[in-house]
Amino acid sequence: MNRILLGALAGLAATAPMTLAMKVMHEQLPRGEQYPLPPRQVTEGVAEKAGVNEHLDEEEREAATWASHFAYGAACGALYGALSGERVDNHPVLAGVGFGVAVWAGSYLGWLPAAGITRPATEHPPRRNALMIAAHVVWGATTGVALAGLAEKE
Repeated sequence: MNRILLGALAGLAATAPMTLAMKVMHEQLPRGEQYPLPPRQVTEGVAEKAGVNEHLDEEEREAATWASHFAYGAACGALYGALSGERVDNHPVLAGVGFGVAVWAGSYLGWLPAAGITRPATEHPPRRNALMIAAHVVWGATTGVALAGLAEKE
């Protein structure tokens, strides 16, 4: 299997612990900062841009949120697989964490606000940003280790 596919599998799998970490940390935030997490905000923002948000019921929004969140994790994992080489596998946690933080920055300071889907991270409370950076650290570390393990079996 090539590294792009292996990266997609690693990124998909890494989205589960990332999601669990986000949920646990979200519950620790002050009430006023417990508004919906970015996977929901992004899904609703994209649905609004596509003109379908008002046609979705809660169950459909929830399903779309989960599907898009895991698909984005897989897509970013595929990108990590494409960009990383075998020498990265010698330091999978460090490389994965760096990539995870880059995904956070590129998404929440870059393309999502530029596309008008979400507000930039600079407009969210520091604890919310810390939560999301930590969640991306979990995703990145897990993706890096998973990809290295899968590549080793090749």
